[in-house]
Parts: sequence; structure tokens; C-alpha cells
Amino acid sequence: MQNMFLYNKRLGISIPVLANSWNEYTPALQEEILIQWEEIRGLIPDRIAEIERKINNKQAALEEEDNFQKSCQLNEEIAELASIINDLWIWYRTDQDISAKTHL
Repeated sequence: MQNMFLYNKRLGISIPVLANSWNEYTPALQEEILIQWEEIRGLIPDRIAEIERKINNKQAALEEEDNFQKSCQLNEEIAELASIINDLWIWYRTDQDISAKTHL
């Protein structure tokens, strides 16, 4: 099977990258892709928990921070981590219809 997944550094997981529409793949290849996706998908809750820990640490640092610029930077970092969690949840809910996400 050709590589149907590409590691996304921002998300910290591999995501589907399909060259063709879903229906153009044979049922056997579709099944292989779905099996691989389920393995990757199973890692997403742990990845989210890891990012949530980072957010909690940054929020704790923010509570103690007196420097306005540093506070702004921490807020930006927290917002980016929250955005990553949101994207991971979208991918997590993507199961049988992974072809819909190939544009990302």
C-alpha cells in the first residue's frame, strides 16, 4: 500500500492524504486505510491529554506572570494549543469518511 498518511507536525499525528476520491480505491485498499486510520485515531485522546497538560502549565505560569508581553505570549500559546485540540477532535470524529478530510 502506498503511503496514504502524512505526519502532521502541528497535530503530532499522521493524517490521511489520499490522491484519489474514496470510491476510486478498491474495497480491500479502503479497508487497509481504515485499519491504519483506526490505529492512528486511537492515539488522539492521549495526544489531547498531553496538550491539555501543556495548557494547564501555561495557565499556571500566566497566573504568576507580571510582565504584560510575556502574558500576551502565554495567551497566544494557550490559544494555539487549544486550536490544536479542536483540530484533533475534528480528526477523531472522522472515521468512515476520511476522504472528506484529505484537503487539509
